[in-house]
Amino acid sequence: MKEFFHSWVFKVLLALAVIMFAFMLRATVTMGASTVLERIVGTITAPFQSLSAGVSGSVTGFLDQFLRASEISEENERLREENRQLIEQMVDYENYKHENESLKEQLKIQEEHPEWEMMTASVIGRDPADQFYSFTIDKGTLDGISYQDPVVTSDGLVGIVSEVGPVFAKVTTILDVRLNVACQDVRTQDVATVSGDIALSENGQCRMSLIPRESGIAKGDIIQTAGTSGLYPQGIVIGRIAEVGFEPQGTMMYAVVEPTNDIKNVKDVMVITSFKGQGSSLKSFEESLVQDQSEASKESNE
Repeated sequence: MKEFFHSWVFKVLLALAVIMFAFMLRATVTMGASTVLERIVGTITAPFQSLSAGVSGSVTGFLDQFLRASEISEENERLREENRQLIEQMVDYENYKHENESLKEQLKIQEEHPEWEMMTASVIGRDPADQFYSFTIDKGTLDGISYQDPVVTSDGLVGIVSEVGPVFAKVTTILDVRLNVACQDVRTQDVATVSGDIALSENGQCRMSLIPRESGIAKGDIIQTAGTSGLYPQGIVIGRIAEVGFEPQGTMMYAVVEPTNDIKNVKDVMVITSFKGQGSSLKSFEESLVQDQSEASKESNE
């Protein structure tokens, strides 16, 4: 064996091994080693690079947002102003529309009754505890509204002004038991009285009383104001007869009247501030007539 290590064969093999090792070492130094080293370094530094990139992006975004804060604030203010202007325009449009509709209704009534002086008004409040649906309107003494002015719509009678202030007035409706309206059947010309009734008011109806037994009134007849009290002009439609019956004693008749107005939900009305015969009554007229006749008789005797 010792002779083998000293033989030329071993020397050749050793030389070849050295040469091959040299080639392998060179390849490792020039190619493989650098690649492995780069991978190791990259693996170690990758998390730090990612963190650095994230921090850099956050800082950049914050600075960008901070620099644009003034611009965003101005844009928000501009949008708020535009929104405010749009709301004002919508309110103006609705007010003009509402006013136009009210004026049309007033014109319609004015054409039918040119002798009346009227003022349009809107309902601004209702008393939920009032079973007769009284309400408050947005006009008062400063607008020419007075106590006991009649309140109407183009459909007919609503009620009467029962309380008035400088810029508001309270309206008592025809459903109220405290209100009595001298009325007349348009077809038969029978005269009677329309007033509120507690039971009927729940259905938005009122009661017509003091109808002569021999009257020919019937369901469907139109009832209007008689104009004999001085509180209402003659000829304002009140409603239609929905039912006819006899009083318990049997000497008179009564009728249930369905108002032409939706008293519970009316929103816009007209207040008649002046009309022919306002403040007078049939009784006062008769008294003045008697007085005139008495004075005339005295003059003739003299």
